[in-house]
Parts: sequence; structure tokens; C-alpha cells
Amino acid sequence: MKTTEIKFKVSVDENHLPYNIEWEAPDSGEKSKCKSLMVALWDEKENNTLRIDLWTKDMSIDEMKKFYHQNIVTLTDTYLRATGDDATAQKVKKIFSEIGKEIGVLK
Repeated sequence: MKTTEIKFKVSVDENHLPYNIEWEAPDSGEKSKCKSLMVALWDEKENNTLRIDLWTKDMSIDEMKKFYHQNIVTLTDTYLRATGDDATAQKVKKIFSEIGKEIGVLK
């Protein structure tokens, strides 16, 4: 059995707004920068989702639209793998295909 860590380092300005986000994982072999991160955790005691959503001041609106869209699509893939509920996954993907076109991230 193996244990590993994923570390996030967030630098904030005087108004506590992130201007730099770095992350590292021992298995990746290097530190990486990112403009945004979303971490979702399932709290079994509270039976609720806990979330951390951060993005840097220089992340553009277009980048955020892509990030949002891609997160929903990949979350749907995760949902499908975990539940086998293809009907719901296909509905969500259909809706987000339309939304992706409306917000300009898909053609």
C-alpha cells in the first residue's frame, strides 16, 4: 500500500485574492502552476459536499468558461463510471453541449 500527497500553494494579495497557484504531487515529479482549481470532498458525517474554488486574478473570462464547461463534462464521466447511469450522463452531456455552444467554448 502507498500513501501520497497533493500540495497546493496559493499566494494572495492584500485583499486575499489569489494571484498565483502552484501544485505538486510526488508522482508527477515537478511543481506546476495553474490559474484555477476546484476541489470537491465528500463529508460522510455531514452527508454533504465541501468545496474549494479558487482562481487567479489574471484568469480570463474565456478561460473560466472553458474550465467550467470541461469540469461539468468530466464530472459527468466520473458520475457515469461510478453509477453506470448512462441515461442521466447522456442528458447532462446533451445539455452541456448546448451550453458549450452558447458560451462559445464549442462550435
